[in-house]
Amino acid sequence: MKKLLGLLLAMTMAWPVTASAEVLKNVDLKGEIQTIASDARHDKGNMYKSGTNFRVLAGLSADLVEDVRANVLFQYNDAWLSGTEGNTVQNYWDEVRLAEANVVLSNLFCCLEATVGRQFYGDEDSAVMYFGPNHYVFGMNKAPSLDGAKLVYSDDFKTFTMLAGKLVTYDNAGVQTDDVTVYGLDLKLNLTDTLTAQVYGYDFMNSKYDAATEKRHEGFYGAKATFAPEAATLSAEYARGYEANRLFREGHNSPYMVKVDAALNMDVITPRAAFYYAKGVVSPFGNYYPGLAIGHALAGSNKSFAEYSGDGVRMFNVGVDYVWNKFVFSLDGFSFQDRTAKDASTWEADLVAKYNHNDYVQLFAGIGYAKYGTALKSATNYDTKDNTVGQLGMLIKF
Repeated sequence: MKKLLGLLLAMTMAWPVTASAEVLKNVDLKGEIQTIASDARHDKGNMYKSGTNFRVLAGLSADLVEDVRANVLFQYNDAWLSGTEGNTVQNYWDEVRLAEANVVLSNLFCCLEATVGRQFYGDEDSAVMYFGPNHYVFGMNKAPSLDGAKLVYSDDFKTFTMLAGKLVTYDNAGVQTDDVTVYGLDLKLNLTDTLTAQVYGYDFMNSKYDAATEKRHEGFYGAKATFAPEAATLSAEYARGYEANRLFREGHNSPYMVKVDAALNMDVITPRAAFYYAKGVVSPFGNYYPGLAIGHALAGSNKSFAEYSGDGVRMFNVGVDYVWNKFVFSLDGFSFQDRTAKDASTWEADLVAKYNHNDYVQLFAGIGYAKYGTALKSATNYDTKDNTVGQLGMLIKF
């Protein structure tokens, strides 16, 4: 952190006066504050821990010169330090990490946009690829980033993204862990006004792999189609993982996953359904942890949702959203089961209320009830009692 501040100071002193004046224009404060308090009962497996998550993301975005914009974003977690740890400013400052620091070049060669530096990447709702802050999920307040370069070409018909960089992740103690080189290609096509298609592939090369027990390359590739006529939406996605010493060379037992979503927006009421099926873990990334009880328990234990059991997972979800003034009420039912359905299912029912105070502030609360099935009990040593989970939270974006 000291080296970074020194570098920024040196760049500022060396920058021409005219350029410095331009930097002072179009400067925006950006970020968010998120807090979640949660309570879980009848849980002796220690996958789900009651408590409070707190995260602050705050930084600046500024136009440097024409078609050049700079972004800096800092991250702070765990405001309520225990014991005497919170008695000094230094204790809090030690918890601050650099989440983003990048430069965005627009109209590069009149057709490209390049983002260079530390950055968030991916779709927050993706089941396989997302680096960034996770919202509404208890136990996931540390946001991973990518150090690298992203190049995007976009027109009315297609968006093509190329990615290369290093993965920055942290363990539960906040210590940086991985040293993985990331390469990715992502192509999205607007086939018609109502039909879009996407294909992607990502490779993660570990420079510190053990040749005796690990493979040099691992990654995944997949495709997604979305059909959205008027108020209806139907999407289907398939992804397959691989692990090998050569790029894209699969084994005979490669993991894969299928995800299907459907919704019908009728203004006040929106019924929806989802199906998720996974054999093994296609990708440890993504932000798909459905269910206040089961999904959040897996997220809090740093497990992929596909690790519900040792043989993968199949999940059915039926839900409905009801909008009333500034409130959105959601009622969901879930069935979680091991992939081959040889064990009894875990059943869960959730009721969630969100209050949109304005475009920037949202309050939310939820309660979930889960009846554990055989696979989850045996995999996590859960108590034989059912589990009830409560959640309160606030999300402020600026």
